[in-house]
Amino acid sequence: MTEIAFHTNVADPLIYSCRLLRKAYMSGARVVVTAPAETLARLDRELWSFSATDFVPHCHAGAEAQVLSRSPVVLAESLEQLPHLGVLVNLGQEVPAGFERFERFFEVVPQQEEGRLAGRRRWKHYQARGYTLKLHDAAAPPTGGG
Repeated sequence: MTEIAFHTNVADPLIYSCRLLRKAYMSGARVVVTAPAETLARLDRELWSFSATDFVPHCHAGAEAQVLSRSPVVLAESLEQLPHLGVLVNLGQEVPAGFERFERFFEVVPQQEEGRLAGRRRWKHYQARGYTLKLHDAAAPPTGGG
C-alpha cells in the first residue's frame, strides 16, 4: 500500500518542494510532481534558480521519451504514461487520480486557509480508504539533542 506523508504548514510550497526534490534526487529517488500547469511552470523556474550550487535534473511529462526516461524528476499535470512510479509529490488541491500506483506519496499543504482546507479534505479521503498517514509539521521547531 502507498505510504502517504503530509507536509503541513508550509510557508512557501515551491521553495519547500525544491528542497524536498533536492533531497530525493541526492538519495537516488525518482519523483513525479503533480500540480496544475501554472504551478508546475513556477516550480520549473524555481528549480533552475533556487540554489547557486545545486541542480535538480527535471523535465515535463511531455518531453521526448529519451529525456523522460533519464530524468529523476518529472513534472506532470496527469499521472498517465509516466516513466516511473517511485515517489509522488502533490502540489495541487485535489486527490491525484492514480496516486495509489506509487510507492511513496507526499502531500505538500500550505499555511494559507484555502490550501489547509483542501489538505484536510484529502487527508479524510485517504484515511477513509484505510491508508496510514504520517504528518510532518513544517512550522514545528526541529527536535533532537545536540
